[in-house]
Amino acid sequence: MNRLGPPILLSSVKNDQFGMSNFNWKAGSSNYQILRTGCFPYIKYHCSKKKAEDLEVSDKFMRAIKVINFGIPCLLYGLAATQLIRHKEIVHTSKGPVTIYFLIPEDKGSSY
Repeated sequence: MNRLGPPILLSSVKNDQFGMSNFNWKAGSSNYQILRTGCFPYIKYHCSKKKAEDLEVSDKFMRAIKVINFGIPCLLYGLAATQLIRHKEIVHTSKGPVTIYFLIPEDKGSSY
């Protein structure tokens, strides 16, 4: 994969979602329910625009599943993704451009 500029160092990233698997994330006036998992060398997110709910039990359950299966499915998914990812978008931030990789292009015309 071609990169635009140097890779972002892990030490320069603030991981304020470490250990979180299922949680609410407020963006403006909207709430998103996030499913998140590490898929080495990526982090996979699934976002759904929904009302905020108590996701504590679901979050603990998701983390338990990852521990029970030693994270092997996540590792395999991530390694397979390195060969399958064909779409990327560049997000321009005050600290410079950040490239985000997708397995499929985002549907810009979707309801949410």
